[in-house]
Amino acid sequence: MGVASGRIAAIEPTGQPCPTFLLPGFIDAHVHIESSMLTPGYFAQAAVVHGTVATVSDPHEIANVLGVPGVRFMLDNAKGIPFKFAFGAPSCVPATSFETAGAALSVDDVTGLLEEPAIYYLSEVMDFPGVLAKNPKLLAMIAAAKERGKPVDGHAPGLRSEQAQQYSDAGITTDHECFTLEEAEDKLKAGMLIQIREGSAAKNFEALWPLIDRYPGRVMLCSDDKHPDELVRGHIDALVRRAVAKGCDLYNALTAACQVPVQHYGLPVGQLKVGDPADFIEVDSLTEFRVLRTVIDGAVVAERGRSHIQVEPANPVNFFECAHQSPQAFAVPDRPGAKLRVIGAIDGQLITSELVLEPTLSDGLVVADPSRDVLKLASVNRYDADAKPVVAFVQGFGLKRGAIAGSVGHDSHNILAVGTNDRDLADAVNAVIHQRGGLAVAADGTVKTLALEVGGLMSTRTCDEVAKEYGALCGMTNELGTTLASAFMTLSFMGLLVIPQIKLSDQGLFDFNRFALVDLWA
Repeated sequence: MGVASGRIAAIEPTGQPCPTFLLPGFIDAHVHIESSMLTPGYFAQAAVVHGTVATVSDPHEIANVLGVPGVRFMLDNAKGIPFKFAFGAPSCVPATSFETAGAALSVDDVTGLLEEPAIYYLSEVMDFPGVLAKNPKLLAMIAAAKERGKPVDGHAPGLRSEQAQQYSDAGITTDHECFTLEEAEDKLKAGMLIQIREGSAAKNFEALWPLIDRYPGRVMLCSDDKHPDELVRGHIDALVRRAVAKGCDLYNALTAACQVPVQHYGLPVGQLKVGDPADFIEVDSLTEFRVLRTVIDGAVVAERGRSHIQVEPANPVNFFECAHQSPQAFAVPDRPGAKLRVIGAIDGQLITSELVLEPTLSDGLVVADPSRDVLKLASVNRYDADAKPVVAFVQGFGLKRGAIAGSVGHDSHNILAVGTNDRDLADAVNAVIHQRGGLAVAADGTVKTLALEVGGLMSTRTCDEVAKEYGALCGMTNELGTTLASAFMTLSFMGLLVIPQIKLSDQGLFDFNRFALVDLWA
């Protein structure tokens, strides 16, 4: 194969057997780069090692903190990086009216972003009840995208049958929130494409992989949210490997990983054809897919596990106005005769359950009870120094002592914390406040942190550096007794109101099915 000026100039048979294989590069069809805790440049530096050449990236997280300037930070940071970022215009900032974000995007804001060549699509429309109710603001954003020939991403967990059809008919083209084959097939029949998600918290590949052969050309692969310790180990390459091991047709798996996103989003990514950009990977086999070389626009950007992408550390941007919290701020007075409405966390899922349990009392206060795995869950508004913590209870984290906290709290990114006692809760929360964003583990007076200087979401360091510190924090959570595969990621989704069933915002407990705030007491 000949390459000239960054493009494929010729493809000719060699007449000789080849020990390796050239493939189009892998594409993550839906990811929030911010969830890797890395800036775009450092994300790309790590991803190319695994053969990823492009991402369809929703900057929804930084937009909730900083608005349009946050989106522009992502665009600016990505400039000059030899990697193909396709950013979207966030459609739901804030995601709901039941939480406090750092910014809000208007129809004019979104339309302005959609005018930019670097913005490829309208990001996931999470307020699907609003779409079904024909909310004028949402319909105006969808119309703005369609007028510019840009696709509209969906987000509709559990939506089925006629409602799925209505959602699709409104202009929604994709969905990445399916938990079952039946739900995915409903949405495929409605005309949507399905992104099979396998991230650090939500893992849906096992449920959905049969779609790859059943609906070739209508399925993509994505991570949605990928923490740095997992990004070090693998990316979309791991999903292709698993798909082929499951018995999926090789070409159907590669179509999902390499081709459908290019076609759907109009990505400037080559497909191994003469005249295309020279974007491709070299792998050792068509079963293991170990990436030996990654090439983007004719330049070798990674080789045998080493990235060649050079990145300059970003100048941090942030919005963090939060006051020191005392242990007493997390106290919950008893309500005699009433039971607690408790969030049931589920490992490997974004969804939760609603439990109704008897409270554990001490001196007239409701306290955490590690013996029953009923812990305190707190949300602290990071944008208002006068705001008081909102406290609820959660089961499923398994901590026996201590507390953890973080400023990664989807979608508005207020501080979320879970703990076994008020002292450790306060220590963990205050550690996050002190460094104006990050993650913290506290136990018996000892506190360890990971600073996230950019918006309280991303570090200014490399993937290897962040992964090492993050791994150390996760090791501490394991020592404290957590039973979760990714306690910090699961914690971050306890504030994700647009996923069923019960979640916690800085305004209170939220019931997705009622789409309303509910009382702590059942």
